[in-house]
Amino acid sequence: MTSVDEPARPGGRIRDAARTQAEILDVATQEFARAGYDGARVDEIAARTRTTKRMIYYYFGGKEQLFTAVLERAYGVIREAEQELDVEHLDPVAAIRRLAEVTFDHHEQHPDFIRLVSIENIHGAEHIAASEKLGRIGSPALDVIGRILASGRESGLFTADVDAVDLHAMISSFCFFRVANRHTFGALFGRDLVAPEQREHYRAMLGDMVIAYLTADRAAD
Repeated sequence: MTSVDEPARPGGRIRDAARTQAEILDVATQEFARAGYDGARVDEIAARTRTTKRMIYYYFGGKEQLFTAVLERAYGVIREAEQELDVEHLDPVAAIRRLAEVTFDHHEQHPDFIRLVSIENIHGAEHIAASEKLGRIGSPALDVIGRILASGRESGLFTADVDAVDLHAMISSFCFFRVANRHTFGALFGRDLVAPEQREHYRAMLGDMVIAYLTADRAAD
């Protein structure tokens, strides 16, 4: 007998509820990233997951809630990477560089995340603002950055008057731009920002820029 939360597939096989939801989120992520919130269709997501529109509504409540769940999972991935970041054994300069590399790698490896964030900004972050889960998730990176900045200032290495949020924005902006503007930048300037042969150049350049800003001689200011 099929339980309510384990819908049967054609042929009578029982689908695992968690696996079904994960599959729906995988496809929904692709569809929202491709077509945007307004252009994405729940019917298309259902067809590609071999489930039904009714079951998507059962699990997630509707298109708006499904998009919110997609955002929650997408942000959860980078927050998990931040939580696993181990820089306590590094000096402040190496620690900041490592943090920048983690953000660089994540954004490059998750272009759908970049598209989803862009789409959510078009909608004024209304889904994020309404999500209790995202309201609680915070950013573990901010705590890490704060400790690194304090250590760097105490040792005399860092001179910039900047807080963790400012530095997080500085790092994220380069990483985000590189992926989000790849095609327009390439069309205008003839350079592919995510070309494999340029990857290490840009990865190192990000770290160099951040460290140069943090350690600049401000005696003349």
